Amino acid sequence: MAGRVDGKVAFITGAARGQGRSHAVRLAQEGADIIAVDICQPIENSAAPPATPEDLAETADLVKALDRRIVTAEVDVRDYDSLKAAVDGGVEQLGRLDIVVANAGIGTVGVRLDRMDEDLWRQMIDINLSGVWKSVKAAVRHLDSGASIVLTSSVAGLKAYPHTGHYVAAKHGVVGLMRSFAVELGPRNIRVNSVHPTHVNTPLLINDNTFRLFRPDLENPGLDDFAPICQTFHVLPIPWVTAEDISNAVLFLASDESRYITGIALPIDAGSCLK
Repeated sequence: MAGRVDGKVAFITGAARGQGRSHAVRLAQEGADIIAVDICQPIENSAAPPATPEDLAETADLVKALDRRIVTAEVDVRDYDSLKAAVDGGVEQLGRLDIVVANAGIGTVGVRLDRMDEDLWRQMIDINLSGVWKSVKAAVRHLDSGASIVLTSSVAGLKAYPHTGHYVAAKHGVVGLMRSFAVELGPRNIRVNSVHPTHVNTPLLINDNTFRLFRPDLENPGLDDFAPICQTFHVLPIPWVTAEDISNAVLFLASDESRYITGIALPIDAGSCLK
């Protein structure tokens, strides 16, 4: 089925690469125009290499190649005024807003919660929780009946893992945001749901720092050394899912196929929540 979001406009955060880029391309394939933002700068404490302005430009090129329009901006989701300006400007150029995908987030290595540095905690909450709230807040005034909001949480928003309590807390908080927005915006026929990926083969996971974190027993661990560790998290015999797997879920929740679905936390997790 083609054109599942034909004529709609989607606002996507963290769109320079990874899941955000995949969401932009997938929605564009199905007819949406895109407002895409990303910080495009290094983020302190992040194990992943930073996204760049060139990455965001590549996302724009991929969308344009699908004959869809795109408006981009380099924005930190911690900065509400810049988010609002980006959304307002995008709507002014593209004429409307129907879909919000609050996807931007970071992963940082922590320690036990009782030993965690306050600045590391604050950074995580500011980006992965408050940044999601600010992204939706900046967009809601432009949404009409039938709009859909999708928040990116994680399997860690449904279960806990050791030494990442700051991340777990932020991603659990996203579920609270999702449910609260769903209750508050439901009377306007605006739906709000969250997606909960397990490991995804994007730069946030697939990088040398993460390999070394999970395989400290090896001097120079690589992808093949890392994959068996990831597979232990899942019921299905795979180490990770792809960004496109998450994008297909986002597309479903953004489309009218899910017109009466709101307030759900949808895992795309290869059965991780069963373990």
